[in-house]
Amino acid sequence: MKIEFLLHNAYGIGGTIRSTVNLATALADRHEVRIISVNRPVDDPELTIDPRVRLTPLVDLREGTDGDEYAAPLNQKPSEIFRDERIDNGRMAATALTDERVRAHLAATDADVVIATRPKLIGYLAAYGADRYLRIGQEHLTHEAHVPELHAVMDPAINALDAFATVSEADAGHYRDRLPGGGRAKVLAIPNAVPAPAAEPSDGTSKIIVSAGRLVSVKRYDRLIDAFARIADERPDWQLRIYGRGTSKAKLRARIEKLGLYERITLMGARSPIETEWSKGAVAAVASDAESFGMTIVEAMHAGLPVIATDCPHGPREILTDGTDGVLVPLSPSGDEDANVEAYAEALLKLTGDAGQRARLGAAARGAAKRYEPDAIARRYERLFEELRPGCTAAPKKGLLRGLFGGGRAARPAAAAPRPADPSAVPHPAARCAVASDGSLVLRVRADELTAADTHVLLRHRGSKGKESVRVPLERRAGAWAEARVERAAHAALPEGRWDTYAERPGEKSRRRLRAVLVEQKALLRRELTAPVSVWIPYETSDGFLAVRTWLRPEHAEAVAVRVSDDAVTVTVRPYGVALGEGAELVARLRGGDGSVADVRAPLSSDDGTARLPYGTIWQRRADDQDLWDLSIRPTAGAPLLRVGRLAGDFADRKGVDTFPAAEREGVRVRPFFTVTNDLTLSVKDVVEGE
Repeated sequence: MKIEFLLHNAYGIGGTIRSTVNLATALADRHEVRIISVNRPVDDPELTIDPRVRLTPLVDLREGTDGDEYAAPLNQKPSEIFRDERIDNGRMAATALTDERVRAHLAATDADVVIATRPKLIGYLAAYGADRYLRIGQEHLTHEAHVPELHAVMDPAINALDAFATVSEADAGHYRDRLPGGGRAKVLAIPNAVPAPAAEPSDGTSKIIVSAGRLVSVKRYDRLIDAFARIADERPDWQLRIYGRGTSKAKLRARIEKLGLYERITLMGARSPIETEWSKGAVAAVASDAESFGMTIVEAMHAGLPVIATDCPHGPREILTDGTDGVLVPLSPSGDEDANVEAYAEALLKLTGDAGQRARLGAAARGAAKRYEPDAIARRYERLFEELRPGCTAAPKKGLLRGLFGGGRAARPAAAAPRPADPSAVPHPAARCAVASDGSLVLRVRADELTAADTHVLLRHRGSKGKESVRVPLERRAGAWAEARVERAAHAALPEGRWDTYAERPGEKSRRRLRAVLVEQKALLRRELTAPVSVWIPYETSDGFLAVRTWLRPEHAEAVAVRVSDDAVTVTVRPYGVALGEGAELVARLRGGDGSVADVRAPLSSDDGTARLPYGTIWQRRADDQDLWDLSIRPTAGAPLLRVGRLAGDFADRKGVDTFPAAEREGVRVRPFFTVTNDLTLSVKDVVEGE
C-alpha cells in the first residue's frame, strides 16, 4: 500500500512533525510511505527521516538559493482555501502558489491513503482530493485550540473525508458532538506514536527536573517556574531545565531573573534528539493549561521519568494514572492561579523528596509507555484502513500485497534501513557516543557504513591541524554497530580544545568525518573535578558532526555561583591545584587594555571562596562596541592570576545557556557571561533601546 502524509513543513522538530515521522517510519516496515512537505524552508530536515520514507517538498522557500520561490508572482496572491492562523504567517503562509502545487499533487498522486495533519491541509484534502484514495485528517491540537471562525470552514471539510483522528478520546468526543450532521467521516481517537529511546533510561540519581516543549503561553512554563521558586529553598540542590523555543522565551527569562533563579533554572533551547536530555533528569514536569496529547509526557515515561502533569484537558489524564505511573495535579475550578501554583509546588516538593516514589513511578511509566510505541499505533491505523475499505491490509498472497484497488505491489519486509551498496560511498558514517562512568568515551559507528579498511576511530585536534591526534581501534561485533573506546586513563592529558572525529583507514591515509546520531552525556553529571582538571565533553556540532570539547588545566578556579546586583557581582569559586590564602582576591582586568586602566579588585574569602566585586570604574565606557573585563583570582598575595571559568557538568558550550541579568546605570549595561572557552567575563555596553 502507498501511504502519504501531508505536512505544512516537515523540516522542523515540532510535535506534529515528530509524531508523523515516527508513524511513517513504523508504517514503512510494511508499506511504501511518503511525506509531502508543502514547504521547504531549509536544505535538510532537523529530524532524521528513515531512508525508506521518501520526503517530497512542493514549494521551495530556501532563502538565498536559486530555487527560492518566495518572490514568484503566484506566491504573492492569497490562497483560496480557508486561513489557519497558526501557519498562515511569514514566509510559509499559504498562497495561490501553495494551492496550485497541492492541487496538482493530489490530482496526480498514486497513493492509496492520504493523511492531512493540519486544518489547512484538511481543507486542501477535502477540496482537491479524490475518492480513488482514502482521505484521512488528523488533529494534533484540540477542538478548543481553534477559533470559531476556523471551525466554521474546517468542520465541513472534515465531514467530506473518510475519517478524522484526534489524539485523545475526549477531543474525539468534542468533534463528534459538534461536527455538522450528515457527514461521512468516521471520528476516532488514535494517540501519537512515540518510539522507545535508543538512549539509556534515567537512573534517577540526578537532581534535575526536566520540561520540554514549545515556549508558548498555553504550556504555562511561568507556572512551573513559580512553583519551582516556592520549593527552591527547601530543595537547594535541585535544578530545573526547560527545553524548547518559542515566543515566550524572553518573558520566561525575565521571570527567572526577577526571581533570582538564573543559576537554578536554565532555558536550554531546542534539542534533537531530546531523549538524551530526558535521561539526565529525575523528574519530568508538564504544567500546561491544555495538552492535546502530550508527546513529551510519553517521551519522559519511555526514559523512566516520573511525570508531574497538570490534570488539564485532554491528554495527560488519558496517559497517566495518578499515583501509579505519574502524578496529576488538579487545576483550580475557579481559575485561582495562586492555588494552581501552590498545588504544583506541593507535588514537586513531595516527589523531589522521595527517591523511592520516584523509582516506583518511573519503572511503571516505562511499562505504560510501550502502548504508544510506533508499531502499535501503526497497527491501529492499518485496522482503520481495513475498516474503511476492506481488503486494504489483507495478508500478502503469493508474495504480493493486494492493494486497495487491485494493485500488485510487493509488501515491504520489516527490516532496518537498507544497507548502502558501497559503504565507502557514505561520506559521513553514523556514530553514537556515550560517556562511561569513568569519563571514557564509548563510540559506536554503523557497521554497514564501514569498509573492511576502516579499522580505527581518529580524534583530530582542530587547532593543531592534526599534529595532535588520538587513534583507537574499531572492534567489529555482532549487530549494527562497531565500537571504539577512548580510555581516560590512557589519554588523560589530551590538550585543551575541540576534537573532530573520523572513521580512518590508516593504510590508505583516508578518513571520513563521523555524523552524530546520539550523544549521551549523563555520566558527566556525577563526575567531580579533580586537580589537574581534565574535562572531556562529547557533543554534536551545529552542522551535525560528532566532536569532543576538552579542557586541561593544572590549576583552575571553578565558578560555583555568580550573583548579580545593581552595583556589584558576587562570585563564589572553588580552586583546584591551588589553595586560597592570605591576600586572595578576585580581579577584573580590561581585555586588550594597554595597562593604563587599573584592575578592579575585591578580597576573596579563603573560607568559602566568595568575593563581592563592586563595578567601580567598570561603568566607564572605553571601546566603541563593548568593553570586556575578564575575571580571575589571585589565590594568594603575589601569585599569578588564575582565570575563573565553569567546566564541571555536561555543557560543552555555556555561552548563551548559562545566562545572567544585567545591571544598568546612566545608559550603561554590565552583564556577566561565559565566553566561548567557558570562562567568566563582564560585558559593558551602552544601552540600546529595544535590546
